[in-house]
Amino acid sequence: MPTAVEATGLSKSHGSVRVLDALDLRVAEGSVFALLGPNGAGKTTTVRILATLTAPDAGHARVAGHDVVAERSPVRRAISLTGQFAAVDETQTGAENLRTVARLSGLSRPAAARRAAELLERFRLVDAGDRLTRTYSGGMRRRLDLAAGLVRDPGTTRVMFLDEPTTGLDPRSRQELWDAVRELSAAGATVFLTTQYLEEADRLADRITVLGKGRTLATGTPAELKSRYAGHRLDLVARDREGYLRLTSAAAPVTTAPETLTLGVPTDGSAAHVCDLLDLLDPERRDIARFALHTATLDDVFLALTDTAPLPANDKETSRV
Repeated sequence: MPTAVEATGLSKSHGSVRVLDALDLRVAEGSVFALLGPNGAGKTTTVRILATLTAPDAGHARVAGHDVVAERSPVRRAISLTGQFAAVDETQTGAENLRTVARLSGLSRPAAARRAAELLERFRLVDAGDRLTRTYSGGMRRRLDLAAGLVRDPGTTRVMFLDEPTTGLDPRSRQELWDAVRELSAAGATVFLTTQYLEEADRLADRITVLGKGRTLATGTPAELKSRYAGHRLDLVARDREGYLRLTSAAAPVTTAPETLTLGVPTDGSAAHVCDLLDLLDPERRDIARFALHTATLDDVFLALTDTAPLPANDKETSRV
């Protein structure tokens, strides 16, 4: 597929701390891509380089077909960026904030007014649209900031960067943003998302890259990553301490919790394999009190990949193009 974002060998240091270490990325046009990693893994620095706000120390990157260092202006015309923290003008109302951003993005005055009204409606800010934003709650400010990031017509925004966009949002507001992301992707825009909410990446992303110490630890679809790094697990609860010891001796468990007499053993998740495991580990039906099949999640993938990787200092910085 055509590529919307491509990076090769991106490296960046802050003083003696190497934040990115020869990072490679490839994001297909029209897809939703999620970049995951612990705080300090290099997510925000990656976004800032791709959005032309920071120059890499080494490596190359192209966004919407343009070099992010040599062709900054064309890149900026093709992208939108929403940072980690709300960046609104407190001296303006919510509607004025949106109209201002729309005008700066090239919309005519009537088009800017229409777009502002649409976004106020989408993000449930109509009643507060004529209030100064200094009176907004934290959640309202975040929703307004996200609305400003969506001001451009999806047809003219080829790549949208969302850097931890739902931090601090309530569940309903988060769902509204997810719907907006899906609409953008359906309209042909590429969405580049960083998030600390693994459920968010699982629901939205076509492909995911997990970062650690500025390097790619893994990449693939959510299903591929869960199959490759986590799989399914059968959690067994023993009837008593003696049964727990017999089970752990026979099972080679991947997880253990002696305090609750619980152990986890790997399985492919099929009914046949679960039955075979139960028969093998407890043929006399005396040791297992109950069991549960644990389906792999991105949390499992994240922990499996990042638990052993101490990371450099936090790289959080924010801006909007």
